[in-house]
Formats: sequence, C-alpha cells, structure tokens
Amino acid sequence: MNRRAFIALLGGAAVAWPLAARAQPQPKMLRVGLASVQPRTTAIYVAFIQRMAELGYEEGKNFIFDYVQVPNVDAYESGYRELVSRNIDLLIASGPEITLKSALAVAGSLPIVMVAVDYDPFARGYVTSLARPTGNLTGIFFQQIELTAKRLQLMKEAFPDLQSVTVFWDEVSADQWRAAQTAAPALGLRLLGVEFREQPYDYERGLAQLPSEHHRALVVFTSPVFAVPDRARLPEFAFRHRLATMFSLRQYVDIGGLMSYGASFTGMYRRVAEYVDRIARGAKAADLPIEQPTKFELVINLKTARALGLEISPTLLARATR
Repeated sequence: MNRRAFIALLGGAAVAWPLAARAQPQPKMLRVGLASVQPRTTAIYVAFIQRMAELGYEEGKNFIFDYVQVPNVDAYESGYRELVSRNIDLLIASGPEITLKSALAVAGSLPIVMVAVDYDPFARGYVTSLARPTGNLTGIFFQQIELTAKRLQLMKEAFPDLQSVTVFWDEVSADQWRAAQTAAPALGLRLLGVEFREQPYDYERGLAQLPSEHHRALVVFTSPVFAVPDRARLPEFAFRHRLATMFSLRQYVDIGGLMSYGASFTGMYRRVAEYVDRIARGAKAADLPIEQPTKFELVINLKTARALGLEISPTLLARATR
C-alpha cells in the first residue's frame, strides 16, 4: 500500500479511536514525559493537555504531564534522561530529529510517541513502515520537507515576477534548506540562504550580508529557535524591512507575517493525546500506524499586504483558507 492510499485510509480510521478506548479501563496514574525548548504553556502543549482531559485524564488525579524545559537543542538527551529517572510510563519526542534521537538513547523499552516535524523518520530509518512501526515507536510525521517546495511555489504564485528569495535556516532546518535548493530552479527562483548558528540569531546582520536588490522576499523555515523565542521578532523584522514573508505556522501571520502554509500543530498535538491514551490502555506502539496530516491551510494577512504596498495574485487569494 503506498503512502497516499494509507493516509486516506487513516482519515476514516482515526475517528474510531476514542470510542474504542473508552470501553477499556484507564490506568490509576499515567506519567507522560516530554522535554522541549518551548515553555509548558505553549499552545501545542495546552492542546495536548486539553485533549487528555477530554479523554478522562485529570492532571494530579490520574495523569501527570512531566515536563522538562531544556535551554537548547544540545540539552535534549539530558532532559530525557532526567524524565526516565522519574519513572515515566511514556515519552513524547516532539519537533526536530534531535528530540527522537535523545529519547531513543535513554528510553529502553518505554513507548515513544513522536511528532516528527523537521525530518522524515521513514527516510532516516527510525521506522521501516508507516503502517507497522518497529520497536516502541509511533506517532505523527509532519511532512515538512515535502512542504518546503510548496511554500516556494506559493511565493512564486503570489508574486509572478519574483526572481530571488532570501531564506533563513539553521542546523535544525538544514533538510528544508536542501529541499528548497532542489526545488528552486524549476520555479525560476534564485535562493539566497542565510544560516544562523549562534543565539540570539542576528537577523539584521544576516540580511545585511545580501545585496540590497534581493531584499524583497523571505522564507523562514521551521526550527525551535525561529518558533520560540523568535516568533514575534521575525514578523516585526520582516515588516520593518518591507519583506514579503512565507512561514510554516499561521501564528506568524496572526502577528504580522504575510503568508503561511502548513498543518494545524494544535490539531496534531490533540492527536498525540489519543495515541497516549491508546498506549495507556494496553496498545503496543508498534501496532499503531504512524499518521501524516492531510489538511493544510494557506493563510494570508491582507492588512500586512496593504501596509507593504503588495499586490498578491487574485488567483492565490481565492485559494487561501483564511
């Protein structure tokens, strides 16, 4: 069965999970561990806890969300090691590849629910099948790499005369950068990449490295640093430099970015709660198929477009979700 057919099959199967799960007894206390550079109050984790509550898990009563906030991506393994020492029942590995590597390094036989955002777990060999994952791993694979080309295409559709695009990337988003370089020639685009290494990222200096005639369009890839703590900085920076922007998350557009294209991250983390519930009730991670989001939204901020004096293709505007 190919991936596309398998994804379509999941659309019909997913709804049945919570109904079937309620027929089975819940554990007395479930300890779920997650390490992240983002704060516990981030919307995706709030959505996870809310969905857990809907499934009957009350924090402090029959459910503990054991959370470790790490200072940077290099500290993920120590964060997961600390979680394992707390007698965790299940780990969530969320975001870039380093989270899954770190969780697998210390998990032993503990089940892991992943949200693979910036890498392909199938191509990297973490699982041999989406339908039947191996070992103690399952979860959601957000096809970020594949969407990179789509975001460039949408930028070109928005501005047909566009010839060059500035790209911000870092170590975590390197796969997205390589995918963009592959896709750009067919779209008639020249990419001007700026790699950031040391925090805090100096966006002013990065843009200043490029010829001024190329200061028109900016694509920002998905990365923990771009998302947190720089989510507010990037739209403001781009607006000040009058750059047309494309992001992966609609949250950037809500605070002034021009466009975004991607899936609902809060929806994915609600789905993670359902994976956790199934495993808590006795299901084996290897028996739960890995899912991929099938709904994507194109969001355009018309207020930002007007303020920047930009005219977006009417055809693209008609296709926008919001």
